[in-house]
Amino acid sequence: MPPRAILSEEEEQQDRDDRDKLQEMEKKFRSLETRRGTLIEEMHRLSSEQKSLYDRRQAPQQEVERIYDDHGALGKKLMELRSAREKARRHMEAAVVAVRELRLTFPATERVRPEQLKREIADLEHKQQTSALPLEEENALVDRIRERTRELKSAETRAATVAEHEKQRKEADARVRACRAEVDRLGAEFAQAKADRDAMMASIRTKLEAAGSMVAEMRAKGKARAELMEKIDGMSREMATLDQEARRIFGEGRARREEAQRTLRAYTRPRGRTHDEVASNVADAQLQELLKRGKITLGG
Repeated sequence: MPPRAILSEEEEQQDRDDRDKLQEMEKKFRSLETRRGTLIEEMHRLSSEQKSLYDRRQAPQQEVERIYDDHGALGKKLMELRSAREKARRHMEAAVVAVRELRLTFPATERVRPEQLKREIADLEHKQQTSALPLEEENALVDRIRERTRELKSAETRAATVAEHEKQRKEADARVRACRAEVDRLGAEFAQAKADRDAMMASIRTKLEAAGSMVAEMRAKGKARAELMEKIDGMSREMATLDQEARRIFGEGRARREEAQRTLRAYTRPRGRTHDEVASNVADAQLQELLKRGKITLGG
């Protein structure tokens, strides 16, 4: 076993001060290590929450992209419906004009049907037979009956022409009704498509607001995480400084002890020598020390 190093009182005090300092540094190091571990756990939690927010953000983002596609398709459909509706309106207006023109081309007499004339003649004859009228009124009534009778004969001879004209009028009226129904249908479809597109836009805004809220939350957590990283890096640097300082102090103490051991070995006989040799070596060393200090002088 190597001999125990003998330190001076000043070195012993330095060792004690170093031990106390190392103990304080150890406590501070462990405290920093514990606090850093807590911050690292918090940073991992924030990272996990960021990842969760990112994953959750993907669903509304993809939904927004899908709705955007549908919104664009509806916009194209609205343009087509608007064009079709305007075209249907032009057709309806043309059909209305055609009906008016057709009615103007037919004689007014054709509008009176034989059945209507027969009823009027019957009413006039019944009035003649059941009423006592002055001669002048009765003559006028007879003239009216004769006139309606002539119109009835004329109408009956033109029955086929009137029927054809009536058919044309009905067909023209049907075209107007069909055109108006098409305009109404296209208008209703256009209104529904517009309402659907507006609802999609509202949905897009809602989902974008939700995604934006998530992005803001992600940024806030990212900022907090960056601040934690800065604190963790600062603690790591402080811990590295403490470790470096502790190694320096420990190294200096070890160097002092090694120097003391070398000094002790210089005054100590190696194993295997006799007691007289050891005593002689010690005496020589003491003598040299006294000579250095000027306690004795050699010579006469």
